[in-house]
Amino acid sequence: MHEDPRLRRLSFRASHRGTKEADLMIGGFFDTYGATWTEEQLLWFEELLEEQDVDIMAWALGTLPIPERYQGPMMDAMRKLDFVPIAK
Repeated sequence: MHEDPRLRRLSFRASHRGTKEADLMIGGFFDTYGATWTEEQLLWFEELLEEQDVDIMAWALGTLPIPERYQGPMMDAMRKLDFVPIAK
């Protein structure tokens, strides 16, 4: 659990999106990397959370073009999807 209220709020918003798939992708991304992000990266993620889940997931999966404001190293990291747990 994060001690910082901002990180707790972001964690909750990232992992309570409405679908299991979005929770795993968006929440998993935050849970894996969020604690180490800079202020600029946190602001990027806060802005991203305002977008529709289907759009975020499509950008991460490469099925829709990524808007210019979200292009860069953060979306590159999200597109790796190496943080999504896969049941065996």
